[in-house]
Amino acid sequence: MRIGVPSEIKVHEYRVGLMPAAVRELVSDGHQLAVQSGAGNGVGCSDEDYRAAGAQILPDAQAVFAASELIVKVKEPQAAECAMLRPGQVLFTYLHLAADRAQAEALMKSGAVAIAYETVTAPDGSLPLLVPMSEVAGRMSVQVGAYYLQKAQGGRGVLLGGVAGIPPARVVVIGGGVAGTHAVEMAHGLRADVTVLDRSLPRLRALDVQFHGVVQTLFSTVETVERSVADADLVIGAVLVPGAAAPKLVSEAMIKRMRPGSVVVDIAIDQGGCFATSRPTTHADPVYVVHGVTHYCVTNMPGAVARSSAQALNNATLPYVKALAGKGWKQALAEDAGLKAGLNVLEGRVVHAAVARDLGMKV
Repeated sequence: MRIGVPSEIKVHEYRVGLMPAAVRELVSDGHQLAVQSGAGNGVGCSDEDYRAAGAQILPDAQAVFAASELIVKVKEPQAAECAMLRPGQVLFTYLHLAADRAQAEALMKSGAVAIAYETVTAPDGSLPLLVPMSEVAGRMSVQVGAYYLQKAQGGRGVLLGGVAGIPPARVVVIGGGVAGTHAVEMAHGLRADVTVLDRSLPRLRALDVQFHGVVQTLFSTVETVERSVADADLVIGAVLVPGAAAPKLVSEAMIKRMRPGSVVVDIAIDQGGCFATSRPTTHADPVYVVHGVTHYCVTNMPGAVARSSAQALNNATLPYVKALAGKGWKQALAEDAGLKAGLNVLEGRVVHAAVARDLGMKV
């Protein structure tokens, strides 16, 4: 199969759909790889690295799209990229359509087959292509939260872990899934006072065991969220409903009750965000202030650590790319129900139930 890897064009997105090692694997399987010149620069991989792996280097995205049957990307296609897609062409990338009607309509118009990383499902019900980036975003959320708590960045001037004689910062993590767990791990490791909220008692029990009872676990209700957020220096929103828009668990009234200079980091912003005051931002302009509270809502957080993120993502996506290329998308999806769950748009229709519901469309 002819596989194309264009450069990412979202603001400050440096990751790449396939690293040279993944290209070499696919070439050894007999596939033809076309990579846009400079696509790997952001992760430290040159055109020569891709040529050595067996790829053909093409000058621009238009040439890559035109030459390829399967397009492998990282972030959702921008309007210019949607316009280059054609009927029957397969797109494999993150989409997050539930919060992006314009993109959904553009993909429908293209006639392409759009398979979303974030809804591919493993036999145990987990989301294997979302996990690596959730791990990265969870860990990053604490780093950026600590940074914006600094006074010079408009924060309260609070040291996350405190020192002898003063209390540590209070960190609240809403959601105990993959991203939330990694946020808790980082915040706890930095000696913050950490509370995690979730609606799953088994998950809360597991977190209690994992952190030896040192991290406070709370069942998530309106009351516990309200109380926890009001007392927090840093709130991390790590809520996920697969394929669907994130629920707004923190109201604007709750944000108003937070102390000036506090920080919120919305990891769920790709799916619309879980704070009522959230709106998407970019690495070029990552924060804004509402009611004295700094909001960090970057929609591609892992792009800031592009090399680590791209390597971790490639490790997870490569087996699926090999299946799609080796068997064709129809057979690959027929043989793997989890990969079929990734199918979001087909023949001009949104076919994923949760996405269609949130967009107000029929499956």
